[in-house]
Amino acid sequence: MSREHLRSRWTRLIATVAAAVMAVAGAAVVTPSAAQAASVDTSAWYVLVNRHSGKALDLYNLATTDAAPIVQWSRNDGNWQQWQFVSSGDGYYRLKSRHSGKVLDIYEWSTAGGAQVVQWSDLNGANQQFRLADSDGGHVRLINRNSGKALEAWEWSTSDGARISQWDDLNGANQQWQLVKMGSGGGGGGDGSGAWPSDTGSVHQTTTRNAGTFFDGGMKRYYGIGDGGQGESQDPMFVVANGGTIQNVIIDAPAGDGIHCEGSCTIRNVWWNDVGEDAATFMSSSSSATYLVDGGGAKSGSDKVFQHNGAGTVTIKNFQVHSSGKLYRACGNCSSSYRRNVVMDGVTARSTKVLAGINTNWGDTARFSRITVYGSATICEKYRGVPKGSEPEKIGSGADGVNCLYSSSDITIR
Repeated sequence: MSREHLRSRWTRLIATVAAAVMAVAGAAVVTPSAAQAASVDTSAWYVLVNRHSGKALDLYNLATTDAAPIVQWSRNDGNWQQWQFVSSGDGYYRLKSRHSGKVLDIYEWSTAGGAQVVQWSDLNGANQQFRLADSDGGHVRLINRNSGKALEAWEWSTSDGARISQWDDLNGANQQWQLVKMGSGGGGGGDGSGAWPSDTGSVHQTTTRNAGTFFDGGMKRYYGIGDGGQGESQDPMFVVANGGTIQNVIIDAPAGDGIHCEGSCTIRNVWWNDVGEDAATFMSSSSSATYLVDGGGAKSGSDKVFQHNGAGTVTIKNFQVHSSGKLYRACGNCSSSYRRNVVMDGVTARSTKVLAGINTNWGDTARFSRITVYGSATICEKYRGVPKGSEPEKIGSGADGVNCLYSSSDITIR
């Protein structure tokens, strides 16, 4: 038997003995009343933070498939770390992922200690149902209805990517979870609003960083390029290669020209404390290029936030924008003219003038769903695109069924 297996068995034995001793000692003093399970708001989204590791319950690799593993990861409040308690009755709940829409599941209905926890389509099975049992310090344990075992960080790990499993309920710190309710507006509707994250450190960056095909910033704050304004021709903070992903980054002033996507790209859980020239620019000449902005938010983009210079489709989902001019602008006077498309879903706008500006003479389209506007904003502005060196002409605004695509039910004004 390996040293790791021996250590694992001793850890379990010590925890079991400690729990038994505490139970006997408690019984000698007073008979405790049944735990009063913590109440939850079934309309809200929560991040679950493990007491032992300090890490969050996380959907590994942002999967959307059945049987994808559940792990722990450094907290970043992304949708893949947000869970909704869906009542099954009798004090039991399913935990639904905000990212995938699937629920926590004890794989293959196992009742064994160490069984893997995955996500699965919501079947409301007993292996997908959990009750909350109180621990001290405002923490709870999650007890599976089918197995009677508690959800835990396996082997007391403190590492990113460590798996989540079930084990006998020992009330260990690795079985205790803090329920962190997301900020106002973040419950139930999936409208992209919620708490603004804090950084885990800062990086002063004076030259553009090539993010290649994958870069994870670990929720550090990056700053240092440009003059902090929105003047043209500033260098970007990051360049993402075709097919690449940049995630878990906070960008602060001076932020230059933000992120340049050279081709199709994913910008996931990126937050701009202060937009420089632009937050991100999409540059591929391919009509099949796809750019995804998933999660995150931007503040203080007095001109515009996202600039679409190339061709293809930009999707902006679960995003919040504050105190900005336009959230998205399809370039109306670039050196090359393309048809450009934008899709917005689950976007919240505060103190922002326009969500999208497009060029109808080039066939641009803008589609909107689950949009929440605090105050007022123009949803879709229409322009007539012109050659480089001229200024595009604004020709109207509003839904038309051809270029600006939305209905009143897609927009909530607060």
